[in-house]
Amino acid sequence: MNTVTKKELTDRIADTTKAKRVLVKDIIQRFLDEMVSELARGNRLEFRDFGVFETRIRKPRMAQNPRTLERVPVPAKITVKFKVGRMLKDVIQKNAQIASSPRGSKSERSGASASQQASPPTP
Repeated sequence: MNTVTKKELTDRIADTTKAKRVLVKDIIQRFLDEMVSELARGNRLEFRDFGVFETRIRKPRMAQNPRTLERVPVPAKITVKFKVGRMLKDVIQKNAQIASSPRGSKSERSGASASQQASPPTP
């Protein structure tokens, strides 16, 4: 599994759209900033077929320090939950099946690459 950075995504988008990297970087950063501010306000972000981001309140609980075995209270806190959308889930499942297939799927044997099979439909 590889890690893809924001810079790498910025470079890819700039290359495919022929837009300047500075502009693409600014747009991506503004998008992320807007996501953060909406979640901080308690709003739910829904991207059809991709997924939903929403905040959840975790209840206070008692935990245990693994070194001392002392019981420690953990206060309530707000976390962000992401629920995977249908299209994203389908693409990930297809990639997982291709990767775990011992002899490869029929389409792999016929010459189609995994990236061609797993690419999401364009609107």
